[in-house]
Amino acid sequence: MASELADCVRKSLDEYFRHLGGQPPHAIYDMVLGSIEKPLLEYILHKVGGNQSKAADVLGINRNTLRKKMAQYKLE
Repeated sequence: MASELADCVRKSLDEYFRHLGGQPPHAIYDMVLGSIEKPLLEYILHKVGGNQSKAADVLGINRNTLRKKMAQYKLE
């Protein structure tokens, strides 16, 4: 399963680089994390019925980190 996700990321990055049109890449790390992290948080929070403690446990992060990321992405 993790390899399928990695393949999707690689394909998306290939597409990104193809569409640069000769422009240099910029801030790829933040772009990729932002593209993945917000939907991941939304999905897990939905799966656990909004329970932040359970979501943090499923994600393998502490609850304060989860809350910080929720604020960053304006999630409730």
